[in-house]
Amino acid sequence: MWSGPRNLSTAMMYSFGARPDFTVMDEPFYAPFLQASGNDHPMRPEILAQHETDPQAVAVACLAPQDTPHLYMKHMPHHMIDGFPMGWAEACVNVHLIRHPARVIASYAAKWEDLTFDQIGFAQQTALFDRVGGFVIDSFDIRENPEKALRSLCSAIDLPFDPAMLRWPAGPRIEDGVWAKHWYGAVHRSTGFAGAEGPLPALDGALAALCEQAMPHYEKLAAHKL
Repeated sequence: MWSGPRNLSTAMMYSFGARPDFTVMDEPFYAPFLQASGNDHPMRPEILAQHETDPQAVAVACLAPQDTPHLYMKHMPHHMIDGFPMGWAEACVNVHLIRHPARVIASYAAKWEDLTFDQIGFAQQTALFDRVGGFVIDSFDIRENPEKALRSLCSAIDLPFDPAMLRWPAGPRIEDGVWAKHWYGAVHRSTGFAGAEGPLPALDGALAALCEQAMPHYEKLAAHKL
């Protein structure tokens, strides 16, 4: 599952993690991305200390046998910087989770000052879609009608729908990355998908310009959504 930040990606990981036939992985390329890029993200020292930083080792782990029939991997396209292995993805069912840029930017800006276009991942996601193909699902549709959207996704990827996907226990999961303490508070308080989203947030200045830059990428993927 490929998704930019602030895009229901953790809730989707929890949804699939609630199924007994799935193991989940939380952004396994995040630590290699931080190591290789030098980016100063929240909790950087803890992330590098507690997670695998070698992208080759992570790629091997992504294809390793699991104790369950299926593996759900939560990935972010902007973590896959030049030189990182991508051949492993060819053996996977690739799904692209999208969200309107205005919603992504408003949510991310509340957690991060001086937001940049590279950080929100829209260009990287369209490039990845061009490379690996796959299915597209919009977080707006999931929140509007979780069961309908998840049934559609499961049907598309030839997976039986399980009602367990609609609910999960409150609190963290053992598979959470160490960064969960900074980013996952709302999901940890949840027991299912939040209700339908309201009107698009109003953006001004630099944030509005970011949204305008991201819209063609969002629209390109939205044209393929389930």
